Amino acid sequence: MLIKFTKMQGLGNDFMVIDAINQSVSLSKTQIKQLSDRHLGVGFDQLLLVESPENKENDFKYRIFNADGSEVEQCGNGARCLARFVIEKSLTKKTAITESAAFKYSVKNTILVETKKGVIRVAVAMSGIFVDMGKAIWKPKDIPFNQLKNENATHTVNGYQVGVVSMGNPHAVLIVDDINQEIESIAKKIQNSGDFPDGVNVSFVQITHEFKVKLRVYERGVGETLACGSGACATVAYLDLIGRVNAKDKDIIVDLKGGVLSIGVNEGDRILMYGHAEFVFEGQVKV
Repeated sequence: MLIKFTKMQGLGNDFMVIDAINQSVSLSKTQIKQLSDRHLGVGFDQLLLVESPENKENDFKYRIFNADGSEVEQCGNGARCLARFVIEKSLTKKTAITESAAFKYSVKNTILVETKKGVIRVAVAMSGIFVDMGKAIWKPKDIPFNQLKNENATHTVNGYQVGVVSMGNPHAVLIVDDINQEIESIAKKIQNSGDFPDGVNVSFVQITHEFKVKLRVYERGVGETLACGSGACATVAYLDLIGRVNAKDKDIIVDLKGGVLSIGVNEGDRILMYGHAEFVFEGQVKV
């Protein structure tokens, strides 16, 4: 099987993007893991499969696979790459929006994308890409999360106080004083706690200003990445909920290793993300 692909990145979070509309693609977990290898394969944090939608009212469906071959529900940086991919590859007749603010108030030229956990809206502007990630999910059973006690979505997991939230995929958010501290051992303790049946992405956030935070994310099935869009959204949603930031008044600048995202919360409590996505190279690989 010869597969044509595009390598893309969003703030250093890198993807192998495959058009599965115009070519037949079927990959096993082992094959995906081999392709993700940065020495022996293409190399990526996640693989994105762009498919035709199941509901004709939507524009696309996309599937997301981690480097270990596991399929996941959501990826904010991947959503931005998908939006640029389908427009520049002429897979949609929708075009880039000219008013960035229009994305917040209308659906004109926005692309409806099916994920495992629902439909998201994305739009490409001249300056960057906007994603409406939907509402944050707080109910433990819907995250899923095994603990039922809930005080402002804050729980104790293996001795660590974390905010637990889903953006279509589960996140645990730790507020820290020093973003440069060692995080891998802590992240693994939380991931291995048994409280998250589907695993969890662990975010470490340092609040540096009323409207600015620094963030590192240790993702399930990948490890620490240079950026995590859904992690940035989950973090801002949690900090807004507990009153540490006010994302409804002004977008929060999230400073990640790979670059910067802007995250806001609109009047309907939907999480809006703005950032960039770039093409790296194109190729084909025999599987």
